[in-house]
Amino acid sequence: MDYQTVDADSFGRSLRGIGINLLVRDVLAEITFLETVFAMKGHQATRDFAIVNYGSQVFQLHRDGTYVENPLLGLLPENPPRGAGIEIRLYDTDPDDAVARAEAAGFTIFQPATDKPHGLREAYILCENGYAWVPSQPKG
Repeated sequence: MDYQTVDADSFGRSLRGIGINLLVRDVLAEITFLETVFAMKGHQATRDFAIVNYGSQVFQLHRDGTYVENPLLGLLPENPPRGAGIEIRLYDTDPDDAVARAEAAGFTIFQPATDKPHGLREAYILCENGYAWVPSQPKG
């Protein structure tokens, strides 16, 4: 599927399994973060919406204002952090490389790359919306 040109109806009908849709204050800023730190690709990015892919996985970003008719909007806190309690794990991303890119771009490193007892080396990088992005790979 060409995420850059697919229309909303076709894209919606293609979705299967489990999906992630993140509400963010600024879609374009979040795309910059994801592309810079994790080499993800944003498609059809506007101030209101973007399709994002990480390898073969796809998810969506929506600006808060697009949820005006959605009951979830009322649950968003006025002040950060917003994403507390969710980890978005990226099992195919080198945590040391991601931390280096995040530091160079001025993003928040919540926990540097660390070997964990469950067999992974992982880091915690926070985006400005408070989501914890966790690049992880098996310890080598």
